[in-house]
Amino acid sequence: MSGAAITLAVDFYYSFRSPYSYLAVARMVRLAADHDVEVRLRAVYPLAIRRPELVERNIRLGRGDGGVGADVAFSPYIVRDAPRLAEFHGIPFAWPRPDPIVMQRDPFRVAAEQPNIRRVTRLAIEAEHRGQGLAFADEVSGIIFSGRVDGWDTGTYLAEAMVRAGLDAASMEEAVAANAGGLDAAAEENATALAAAGHWGVPTMVFEGEPFFGQDRIEVLIWRMKSRGLESTRWKKR
Repeated sequence: MSGAAITLAVDFYYSFRSPYSYLAVARMVRLAADHDVEVRLRAVYPLAIRRPELVERNIRLGRGDGGVGADVAFSPYIVRDAPRLAEFHGIPFAWPRPDPIVMQRDPFRVAAEQPNIRRVTRLAIEAEHRGQGLAFADEVSGIIFSGRVDGWDTGTYLAEAMVRAGLDAASMEEAVAANAGGLDAAAEENATALAAAGHWGVPTMVFEGEPFFGQDRIEVLIWRMKSRGLESTRWKKR
């Protein structure tokens, strides 16, 4: 008699300003749907918010083409690579309109007030508290990066994305307004845990303490999880 299937868990560190996080999320959704695995979304603020002085220093030093903390807008490789990867995977892609981060580009400065990235990151953490973090990331990143929407931060776009993710938009916004400080503290805890796992960037998946950095490491993650008993659930759904 075979034993019961083992439900494994992976922490998925995610930023709503990262094109590579967006390119990873649909595959992580499929991983969770097709296997006995719990994907825990752990939203973090982008480095430009967590460490603006580092990003600004790297830009001044001309390290915008790949240095740690480099900004997407200043990285010719990322500007070329992200759309290429999207095309390779058949994922719709366009640079966000508007950018989730408010910044001045010449000279480069990150604004003190960051309404958009703070709103979506806090909402993501609240969504994870309600068991819908991965679905939230999938739907909201879709309106930010897919090119379907201009002004994703306006009107009812975010509310509609939350409904598609199985969430009540009004109660989500109320919870965020009532607990912004607590949600920011949770984002900081996520960033600390990411660093403790051995990386600073996103997307990073951490399984049993082992980090897998980048959307191109998802297949390696799955290989590792299979060695720990990861099982497909697709047959159960037929």
